[in-house]
Amino acid sequence: MPLHAILDFSVLQTFMEVLATLAFAISGMLEAARKRLDMVGVCVVTGLAAFGGGTLRDILLDRRPFFWVQHSEWLWAMLALCAFAMLTLRGRHFKLTEQAVLLPDALGLGLYSASGTQIALAMELPAIVAVLMGVITAVFGGVLRDIVCNEIPNAFRDHRPYAVCAFIGTWLLVLAHTLNAPDWMGLTAGAATTVVLRGLALWIGYQLPSWNPGSTSD
Repeated sequence: MPLHAILDFSVLQTFMEVLATLAFAISGMLEAARKRLDMVGVCVVTGLAAFGGGTLRDILLDRRPFFWVQHSEWLWAMLALCAFAMLTLRGRHFKLTEQAVLLPDALGLGLYSASGTQIALAMELPAIVAVLMGVITAVFGGVLRDIVCNEIPNAFRDHRPYAVCAFIGTWLLVLAHTLNAPDWMGLTAGAATTVVLRGLALWIGYQLPSWNPGSTSD
């Protein structure tokens, strides 16, 4: 691959990680606001949502330094976002409901899942491992966010496809990689597919079937 193409793709991948981190930070901030947490709580929940999934990915892939250590300016940006939101935003500026979190959360889901999968593919890991790394990157931050906010993780309880959307979308990225398509094309297609699938599921109200094992007396 030509040097300029490698540099361009590196910029694209970093840009997508920045967008994903921002999207999940916003979702964490909104959840913290809905729970009426104090300044420390807002920063912690926002940070967990933004960096939790990528941190677990880096631990599992033995990547050092962690992505937020390598880009420490992202930490300053997160703290600035929290401070700005607490000083300026009030209830009249955004509706603090579960619906307010869905848009940034869906965007972060697509961007982080594609980025995590691409990183694993670049390390020449098996396809299924790369896909699961993408799903973990996208989902785990939201899981931590909800656990700290004393909620059953939304990804597990509302039956609307979440991790499933990331799982399907990242396979499209793997397919593009297998066909030797340009890396930027696979990254963009995987992220877009995940976001669209999540958006469609929310729009039509589709729910995954729940497990109903019946009573113990059956």
